[in-house]
Amino acid sequence: MKVKTKSRKVNKSWLNDHVNDPWVKLAQREGYRARAAYKLKEIDETLGLVRPGHLVVDLGSAPGAWSQYLRRRLSPGGAAVGQLDGTILALDILPMEPVEGVTFLQGDFREPAMLAQLEAVLAGRLADVVVSDMAPNLSGIESADAARITNLVELAVEFTLRHMKPDGALVTKVFHGSGYSQLVKLFKQTFRVVKPIKPKASRDKSSETFLVGIGLRNP
Repeated sequence: MKVKTKSRKVNKSWLNDHVNDPWVKLAQREGYRARAAYKLKEIDETLGLVRPGHLVVDLGSAPGAWSQYLRRRLSPGGAAVGQLDGTILALDILPMEPVEGVTFLQGDFREPAMLAQLEAVLAGRLADVVVSDMAPNLSGIESADAARITNLVELAVEFTLRHMKPDGALVTKVFHGSGYSQLVKLFKQTFRVVKPIKPKASRDKSSETFLVGIGLRNP
C-alpha cells in the first residue's frame, strides 16, 4: 500500500506541476499539442536552422508538436494552415493526428519496408534539417536507460549521414548522465559545429538537453 500511496502522490505532484506549467498553458493557447514545440522553437531561433524552402525530417514526431512548429515556421505568414514554403516529413512508430501539409509515415525506419516508403517520399532529395525528439521509455536503471538513449541518438546520426545534405543540421534529444560524454564525442566526430542547448521550456528538474550538429565532417 505504501508504494501505491507514494506513486499516487508523485503522479498528483506531476499533474499539478503540468497543469500549472506556463509552457503548457502557452501551448494550449497557441494550439500546440505539447510544450515541446517551444523547445524546438528556441533552438531554431537561436541557431537559425530552418528556413523557407527547406526539407525537414521529424523523427519520433508523435504527438506532433515539433511538426506543428515546423509547419508554422515554413508558412509565409506563420499560420497553422494554408500555404507552405517547404516540405516536412514526419516519422514515428506511434500514430500521429494529421498536421496540415506534413507527410506522416508510421513505422520503424530501420525496417526495410518502412525505409523503402521513406525513400519513395524523399525521391532522391536530401534533408536540410533533421530533428529528433525520440526518447525511450526509461526504466530507472541507469546503465540500461543510457544504452537505450545512446542507441536512439546513434540511429538519428546514422539517418542523418544517409539522408541529409552535407551542410545540414541535426537536432536530437539527449540526457545528462551516463553515456552523455560519448554522445558529445560522436557528434564532434560527425559534425563540424556542435552546440548543446537546454531550452527554457525543458523542466529544470529534467536531465534532458539537446545536441545540435551542423555540417557533416565527411560528407
